[in-house]
Amino acid sequence: MNAIRATRRPAWQQMLAALALLGAAQAAYAGTITGSKHDFTGSAWSGGQICVACHAPHNTTVLAEAPLWNHALSTATYTLYTTSTMNATAGQPGGVSKLCLSCHDGTVAVNSFGGTTGITALTGNSVLGTNLTNDHPIGITYDAALVAADGALNPITDAVTIGSGTKTKVGTIQSNMLYAGKLECASCHDVHNTFTSGTTGLLKVSASGSAICLTCHNK
Repeated sequence: MNAIRATRRPAWQQMLAALALLGAAQAAYAGTITGSKHDFTGSAWSGGQICVACHAPHNTTVLAEAPLWNHALSTATYTLYTTSTMNATAGQPGGVSKLCLSCHDGTVAVNSFGGTTGITALTGNSVLGTNLTNDHPIGITYDAALVAADGALNPITDAVTIGSGTKTKVGTIQSNMLYAGKLECASCHDVHNTFTSGTTGLLKVSASGSAICLTCHNK
């Protein structure tokens, strides 16, 4: 009896141990698509699968921007952001941005995949629409000429760390945030939640202190 009492921890120690285990369990899922906004396992149409809305192993669309693409693509034409103070030229979204907009422009149902036309559309702030005049321009070439004209950081030489905690990746702006030399949706957002800042919006760099903005802009 005394031996049992000697090994029994006070209630507060047991509580701390339980919290530690809970934290460890949460950390195991940190930095993965599991439990993120792109985890659709809770939706009946997903069949309990995470990847199938965007990727599948067979009968998929061949795209250079994404392997084994399984989702219907948007055919929308977008109204682009423009301003007299912008030194870059925005074009119609392409590449990885078009993949994001296949759900987020609201013209294609989120469950339109595998050759099936779905009916479940995104709602609320997740829908950007086809008028992108009130959103950060995408599809712009971020090169030395733009750096010189705009006073931005140099994407080839200036470094940025994306992610947080044990999931970080150090590299240049070009290697960590550009796609074929262009600024795209995925420049700021990590759709797989692998290297995100732990804040909302699947941001690669935290919005705190405008850090995500200052990653490229140093004016």
